[in-house]
Amino acid sequence: RCCASPPRRRGRRQALWYHSSVFIDGEGRLSSCGSAAEGQEEEEDESSEEEFPGLLGHGEGVLQLKTPTRLPSPLGGERAIGVAASGLFSLALSADGAVWSWGCGGPGELGHGDKEDQWQPKKLEDFAAQRVVAVSAGGGHSIALTADGAIW
Repeated sequence: RCCASPPRRRGRRQALWYHSSVFIDGEGRLSSCGSAAEGQEEEEDESSEEEFPGLLGHGEGVLQLKTPTRLPSPLGGERAIGVAASGLFSLALSADGAVWSWGCGGPGELGHGDKEDQWQPKKLEDFAAQRVVAVSAGGGHSIALTADGAIW
């Protein structure tokens, strides 16, 4: 979750989850903020942090952003028109109908055919012949709706 909430503006879209938030500004650029590390209490007052690689989309080693910060990856030069977030990963939909994902690879939630973490948005190549019109993300799944009404 962000420490500073950006003001609601016309044309801004956002996806929120417990640890982080992803925003699309009026020009279709992505920003994120929050924490990709969660403190956990352990026995005998010891504490540790669990990291969620790539959750913020700013590259390796970026684990906390206190204010919304523009993502360095420009989605292949296309504007973002949709965004979805889960606790471990995020999705973006670009104006050309492409889907991009980043975060924890886990059991294949990112859609790249592997379990690799993605530190910055990466295009899902399986949708190259499809025009996606909406995306959704949940605890351990991703959903895409294509222009012909198919759900993936």
